[in-house]
Amino acid sequence: MTIKSLIRLLFIYILLFCFSAAKAQEKPGVDRNQLRFNLDSSGNRFIKATLINQVWVRFNQNNPGSQQFGYDLPANSFDVGIRRLRFQLFGQLTDRVFFYSQFGMNNFSVSSPRFSGAFFHDAALEYKVKERYLSIGAGLSSWGGYLRMSAPAVGGILGIDAPLYQQATNSTTDQFLRKLGVYAKGKIGKLDYRVMLASPMAPQNSPSPLSPIGPRSNFSLRPAHAQIQSYISYQFFDEESNLLAFNTGTYSGKKRVFNIGAGFVNQAHAMWHRNADGDTVTSTMTLFGADVFYDAPLNTEKGTAISVYAAVSGNEFGPGYLRNNNAMNIANSVNNPANLGGPGNAFPMLGTGSTAYLQAGYKFRNNLLPDGGTLTPYASVQHSRFKSLPEHMNVYELGLNWLIHGSNLNKITLGIQNRPVYTAGALGAAYESGRRNQVVVQFQAGL
Repeated sequence: MTIKSLIRLLFIYILLFCFSAAKAQEKPGVDRNQLRFNLDSSGNRFIKATLINQVWVRFNQNNPGSQQFGYDLPANSFDVGIRRLRFQLFGQLTDRVFFYSQFGMNNFSVSSPRFSGAFFHDAALEYKVKERYLSIGAGLSSWGGYLRMSAPAVGGILGIDAPLYQQATNSTTDQFLRKLGVYAKGKIGKLDYRVMLASPMAPQNSPSPLSPIGPRSNFSLRPAHAQIQSYISYQFFDEESNLLAFNTGTYSGKKRVFNIGAGFVNQAHAMWHRNADGDTVTSTMTLFGADVFYDAPLNTEKGTAISVYAAVSGNEFGPGYLRNNNAMNIANSVNNPANLGGPGNAFPMLGTGSTAYLQAGYKFRNNLLPDGGTLTPYASVQHSRFKSLPEHMNVYELGLNWLIHGSNLNKITLGIQNRPVYTAGALGAAYESGRRNQVVVQFQAGL
């Protein structure tokens, strides 16, 4: 994506804003805080734009032997990066036709190639078969996943980041969790459902090259079989919108939500490895999980609220599969063969085995700070039992959100993540030899 193309896209958003402002003057009751242009007097047909930017200022204790382009990084590093920059453009063009697109970039750091990185995340079209009950869509979309935060609404995340382990094939056979496929979605009473039949992307084009086939399972390089996935949730209290694919991490007391959900992902012959005889063996990738989300006000007059999210999952990627990962890693290699946890801020995030995740936050009263601001402290833990590690893997995070105007959309967050470091032991087994921290200050602004 060239600079000229980006300027054109921004020009479109400016025009849309101008149309929205003009329309707001013509039609009372239109929210002037939105970039929205109504296509009819009722507002049922519309085009809308949103934007969000997340900037990270970070201090990180690097894993042993971390390198950047072949040069050793210091034990402690400081960097500034763009975690996410996103523009959404979507709308209800007719009573039955809906379109959605999202453009932007992720993880633009000091290690990133310059003058590149922005791309279309989503480009999907949708047809409403029956109001509320069934819509069918196709294209590049985020309607897959097997847990609530497999498709997080990035503007509504409670902490510094979403639980990234739930994006289990991120950038390996998809594009930042987006997949090419056909999907169906809808609501039946209090039951909300989504199901997707996807065409996995070729792992040969993954930004992180895969290791050669060996005894440890990895993604097969053969042409992929179709992937089916679904997530269903029962919404006991307030109903959540399913206009877009993304799930909110917290409503900051604006809704009373209690959901129980479950889902799965299945792809035949997705993985391969070599057995003891040297033969190539393929296996099915099966992911399944269940979760609970509770987000509700405690005192509506004061504005206090609580948010709790818990999930359990079991992942079958084949024997020995383990993936080191973390957000916006500035290191890209390791010169210490004993380090099995990866470079920079990486840790074993995904693997064959099971994971439990818990996150909780508390929102203080409204107007605790000037300009209607308030605070939301939070904590989270990922507890994984991967079959290729002899012990449990735990990652902890503590943080504090300053909601600048009382909304979770515009905020400054301080987050501290504590992760394990793994070292090669006898017979190649990995053991936890220590722990490292990363401290992030995130400034998020959006509309």
